[in-house]
Amino acid sequence: MAMIPSASSDDSFPEIQGNATLRNWLAVLSVSLGAFVVVTSEFLPIGLLTNISSGLKVSDGIAGLMVTIPGLVAAIAAPVMTIVAGRVDRRVLVLALMALLAGSNLIAALSPNFAVMLIARVLFGVTLGGFWTIAVTLGGRLVPKSSMARATTIIMAGISIATVAGVPVGTLIAGFSTWRAAFGVIGLVALLAAFVQLFVLPKLPAPAAPGLRQITGLLHHPDARLGLLTVAVVMAGHFAAYTYVTPFLKDHTKISPGFLSSLLLAFGVAGIFGNFLGGAFAAKNLRATITSAVILLGASVMLLPFFAGNLTGISTLLLIWGLAFGALPIVLNLWVFKAAPDAIEGGAALLVSTFQIFIALGSVLGGQVVDAFGTSAVMWGGGATAAIGLVIIALTRSHTRPAELETIGEVCTDSSCCGK
Repeated sequence: MAMIPSASSDDSFPEIQGNATLRNWLAVLSVSLGAFVVVTSEFLPIGLLTNISSGLKVSDGIAGLMVTIPGLVAAIAAPVMTIVAGRVDRRVLVLALMALLAGSNLIAALSPNFAVMLIARVLFGVTLGGFWTIAVTLGGRLVPKSSMARATTIIMAGISIATVAGVPVGTLIAGFSTWRAAFGVIGLVALLAAFVQLFVLPKLPAPAAPGLRQITGLLHHPDARLGLLTVAVVMAGHFAAYTYVTPFLKDHTKISPGFLSSLLLAFGVAGIFGNFLGGAFAAKNLRATITSAVILLGASVMLLPFFAGNLTGISTLLLIWGLAFGALPIVLNLWVFKAAPDAIEGGAALLVSTFQIFIALGSVLGGQVVDAFGTSAVMWGGGATAAIGLVIIALTRSHTRPAELETIGEVCTDSSCCGK
């Protein structure tokens, strides 16, 4: 899950002159491939949860820590990387993070027990938080300014593709082989991305770090604070439920592994449509778009247990859920960036941390509910928690106008503004 800070707001670097060369675009594609591997690695355990819990002899609730732990580590790594690593060449930092990403996945593939698996996921969490402090700003540095929007879109496409295909592909690999093979393949793809980046990424001198004032300055804006709070509760509710959607489907439907992969793929495709629809409607009325998306998400999740045994009904609700969730990251980020336009970089760091903390919190609380009350209960609780966001939205005082969104749209133009 990642935010898109303004790549064009940093004037400390000379602009690339002339037209973008093949090497420029290969550099952009290599970062996009890295984004794909990072997002796929983040959510891979969701599709493999029952396989891993069985193989490592832990409960589904405990296995959910594979999603929780990286989120907590990333929440710390994002602001720390933003502040501390300000002097490190970004090319060197990207290569180091991709190597760490490959290592974490290969350790996960070879883990003899759950403790080693958690060590692998801690290492991944460092990559997750560090990568998003760098990669999302590179579109404006790898090509001339005239091509910046296209480059940023290509980088973000890696996230969109991973959202749609990453988890289903991992599930498919595990179906033909084992869950260990899925982690191994993703680790090898990370090595491939690092190898390409080694040859195509130019030197990328570090920008000035935003500093603590930039980060804490966001909190002086009331609507920005409420926006972060809405992100917190909606993401917690969503991931409390989504982390355990595979066990829920296996508990309440006679679903084959092939259909399960297809359904998760359909969820991701619906999310892409939701992203475009959310952006289009937000340009007209941001508050109404946020409200509608939260209502659809909360309602579709809470209704799932009532359709137990009805695969058609559950499939329809999952598509609505995916559509709503696809719209939320972009509109929630637009809200926060609009509320504090003078603290975009600090806002990006806080949004990364907020997303990751409450992804983790939602996953761990969801695991407790699953172990104590079952998978139906986590759907009711997750939907109700997400719906609390409606109350927070009602407390906001600002209304975003289309003209304001045009400016913000240059900062955040993709569902990847979330994370993961």
